[in-house]
Amino acid sequence: MTSAPPPAPRHRWYAAVYDAVISKGGEKKLAPIRAQVAGGASGQVLEVGCGTGANFAFYDWPKVDALVATEPDPFMLARAEAKLRALEPAVRSKVRLLEAPAEALPFEDASFDCLVATLVYCTVSDLNRSLAEAHRVLKPGGTLRLAEHVASTGFEASVQRVIQPVYGWFAAGCSLNRHTEDALRSAGFKLDVTQRTSLGPLYPAFVGVATKS
Repeated sequence: MTSAPPPAPRHRWYAAVYDAVISKGGEKKLAPIRAQVAGGASGQVLEVGCGTGANFAFYDWPKVDALVATEPDPFMLARAEAKLRALEPAVRSKVRLLEAPAEALPFEDASFDCLVATLVYCTVSDLNRSLAEAHRVLKPGGTLRLAEHVASTGFEASVQRVIQPVYGWFAAGCSLNRHTEDALRSAGFKLDVTQRTSLGPLYPAFVGVATKS
C-alpha cells in the first residue's frame, strides 16, 4: 500500500522574501542556469516545485506545447500565479498551475516529454520517492532537466553537516548535503552532467539532463 503524501509545506514569510533574497544573493548566477534548464524544455512539460514562478521568464515558449507547473506550498503558488498573470495571453494559455507535492504527482504514467526542476530536490521531504515519481510520469526517453546544489566533500562537508539543522529550519527544509546525482541514477535515470558550478560557499551545484532509460 502506498503511503500518504507528506503534508503540504506552508512558509508564508519565506515565500514573501524568497524572490528578494534570491535576487540579491545569486539570481545573476542563477539566470543563465535557468535559461539552460527551462530554456531547453519542449513538448509536454512538467515543472516540479515551481516555487514563485522564477523559471517562467526563461522558457522558450514556442517549443513548449503545454506546461503544468506544480508547487506544494500555497504561499509560493500564489506568487507564481501573479507571475503567470504578467505573461502574454498566448503564453498563459499554455500554462496550468497545480498544488501538488513532488512525492505524489497526480498524473498518469508516461504523461510528459520533459520535466524541469531547479533547486527543488534539495528541499523535498523524500528525495527517492520524488525521483521515482519523476521517472514514472516521464515518457520513455523523456528527460528531467535540472539544477541542484549538493553535498560537498572534505572540510566543507563537515561544515554542511554541522549547520544543517539550523539552516534547514531557516531555509524551509532545504538540505545542504544531499547526494542527488547518486539518487538520480538509483531511480533509473541516465545522468549527463553538463555543468558543475558553485552557487556560493557551501553550495556546490550541478546542471544536468537525466534521461529515462
